[in-house]
Amino acid sequence: MSNNLRLLHSEGGQSPWLDNLKRSYITSGHMRKVIDSGIRGLTSNPSIFQKAIQGSTDYDVQFAELAQAGKTAVESYWEMVIQDIRDALELFHPIYLSSDRQDGYVSVEVDPMLAHDTEGTTRAARHLDQNVDRPNVMIKIPATVEGVSVIREMISEGRNVNVTLIFSLERYADVIEAYISGMEALAKSDPSRLSHVASVASFFISRVDVEVDKRLAALGTPEADQLLGTCAIAQAKLAYKLFTTSFSSPRWNDLAKMGARVQRPLWASTSTKNPLYPDTLYVDQLIGPLTVNTLPDPTMEAFADHGTIERTIDADVEAAEATWEQLKKLGIDMSNVAAQLEQEGVDSFQKSFQELIAALEQKLETL
Repeated sequence: MSNNLRLLHSEGGQSPWLDNLKRSYITSGHMRKVIDSGIRGLTSNPSIFQKAIQGSTDYDVQFAELAQAGKTAVESYWEMVIQDIRDALELFHPIYLSSDRQDGYVSVEVDPMLAHDTEGTTRAARHLDQNVDRPNVMIKIPATVEGVSVIREMISEGRNVNVTLIFSLERYADVIEAYISGMEALAKSDPSRLSHVASVASFFISRVDVEVDKRLAALGTPEADQLLGTCAIAQAKLAYKLFTTSFSSPRWNDLAKMGARVQRPLWASTSTKNPLYPDTLYVDQLIGPLTVNTLPDPTMEAFADHGTIERTIDADVEAAEATWEQLKKLGIDMSNVAAQLEQEGVDSFQKSFQELIAALEQKLETL
């Protein structure tokens, strides 16, 4: 690999994280090599663990032991996941320390079946954080309407949160408010904890272009064709503008003086789905200070090989605003796009979780 991943952080101000985890990455030494290449954190989700557990025999011994101990399929799932998460956390802990707690985080998601259950998500997030019991774990909470208040509660308790499944500027504004108000509550109850709390807001990128491109293509006009492949990047640039505005306000500055850290935007879903687009499109065009990009393996390898290190996230913001206005003129309802993608995201994670639990239950019957 080239030095691009390291340069992305040292020159571009962006932290590259890996969007994948499986046990063989830990046991084979692969994760250590990935870290040495410049990766500074890791994200996981139920779909990633479904592929890891169902797609290998790496978990068979532990699963058999858990079954022997009388654990259910769901209990076994969490035992296996938490072991992987803890092992990854140990590998990333030196980065956590050397970066003064800015990077070195590993994210694990709460039960996806609770995405529309505020009280259930609150209990699950608190329990998962306590169960993993490591300072550099981030608990992933979906940015559903029901999830936003959980974000505030977890931050007010001094817990690290990765807010996932953000698809709109409006919901992102809600997430920022939840974070800042949660930090204000923490400042009142335990101000010494402020500097120890970290959070990222995961804004999904490529899925937006997939859906909007579909709607633009259906219009079949030259004006619509000109906007193909531009919406996701435009929205991310506007999100970054909202980020810089929100975290330079007098309200935030009062917290910053007490040691509070900004909630960084994290660009998720950054693999290119359309083969006509460059394979590093959603990295090259979203580079800037105080951001994170979580990369699937192929995107990580592509950027390491031929990515471009240049500050782009706050370039041509006026063009991004013009793109946004043009989408409205063409009748593309971005609120509807966001609502659809959020539901599809929730459904996808729930499907992966349910399929994996069903497979584990079936396996239990054979042991």
